[in-house]
Amino acid sequence: MRQVLSLSLPQQTTRDIKKSAKQKGFSSVSAYIKYLFEADSDVITTKQLLKDVRDAEKDYADGKCIQATSVSEALNMYDSN
Repeated sequence: MRQVLSLSLPQQTTRDIKKSAKQKGFSSVSAYIKYLFEADSDVITTKQLLKDVRDAEKDYADGKCIQATSVSEALNMYDSN
């Protein structure tokens, strides 16, 4: 079941959103906003990013890193473990 969500935005912001939605080929502003919301759910938080960096730094300091000349080589090394 669909529900209506009402937003109060400055006129310029509303124009910018409508223009972006049209330029990007969305059938409506609602479709554009839905797309943006779904894309946002795939983005990690700053807190998670910092945790991942700290974990990677610890792994590096502990010698748990591999040396590879390419991403392909690294993936092959990772897959073989």
